[in-house]
Amino acid sequence: MRVSMAAKSSMFWWIKYGLLTRICITKIENWKKFIMSKRDDLIAKYAADLKEKCGMTADMALLTKVTIGCGPSIYNADASTVSGSDAAELETVKNNFLIKKLGMKDSADLDAGIAIVMETYGKSNRNKYRAVVYYMLTKHFKKEAVYS
Repeated sequence: MRVSMAAKSSMFWWIKYGLLTRICITKIENWKKFIMSKRDDLIAKYAADLKEKCGMTADMALLTKVTIGCGPSIYNADASTVSGSDAAELETVKNNFLIKKLGMKDSADLDAGIAIVMETYGKSNRNKYRAVVYYMLTKHFKKEAVYS
């Protein structure tokens, strides 16, 4: 059986295209595994932080959802932490998380809740992870339903 040149080049193209597609898919899957494992490592670190510094056992499903909700900020050293002494940053937590994400109304209760969470996490603790603060605020205000 003789195969024409056009058919050969067409077969070559399909083999090449299929191989490249498989290589690209494999690279994407490997990247996802890397991101997933890094995120899982951070979630485990946050759970340990809750246990050691706050004396709380984490609800891992909720902590995972809160961490995913933080987005790529968890991978940035500066953005992944909250300064408990910076009033502007606490105001940002109130506006962007409590009011916008959790759908709460602006009131003095929000400031009091943030103060309680910061006290529980420890005023002297320099590394207050954003995901942990958000998790604690979600639990404090009983807004777990937002993440379900």
